[in-house]
Amino acid sequence: METVSEVLNDATSKIQKSFDALKAQFAGLRTGKASTAMVDGIQAEAWGSKQPLKNIATISTPEPRQIKITPFDPSTIDGIMKAILAANIGVTPQSDGKVVRITVPELNEERRKEIVKVAKKQAEDQKIAMRNVRRDANEALKKLEKDKKISEDDLKQGLDKVQKATDDGIAKIDAELKAKEAEVMAV
Repeated sequence: METVSEVLNDATSKIQKSFDALKAQFAGLRTGKASTAMVDGIQAEAWGSKQPLKNIATISTPEPRQIKITPFDPSTIDGIMKAILAANIGVTPQSDGKVVRITVPELNEERRKEIVKVAKKQAEDQKIAMRNVRRDANEALKKLEKDKKISEDDLKQGLDKVQKATDDGIAKIDAELKAKEAEVMAV
């Protein structure tokens, strides 16, 4: 990278990716209601290999507390059932031979607190990732200044902009965490 703006663009794009990753992780966290995101990461044995559920079945939420998985090929139902049980997402699937239904139970207070702890850990991991991006960007800027490709003033402005981008990213994570915590703790 040759310029301050290239370093800055790279850093802000990585910070945004960290935030997007956190939102995806939060979508998979169980709240009191059913969400297709709960089963998004599950891979089931089908046709001799592991396949993501969305590739082998239609996933929907016909009721607020139910997930319905309709396989394209009914012979894959056993593999889907085993994969859901192995995923350990705190639910037990039921099958009628054509459709797999997952009833999402009401969360108790203890389980809610555990989910909030997991959310806080995921948020902290993404904050660490953002801080690592900041460190790398700062090092790149200092190297540009050392190699006489940018001035001392450009370095200072670049460092300030990287810090602001990092602070903005962390603030977005904090806001997202607060919203998720409120969603999980709502009875």
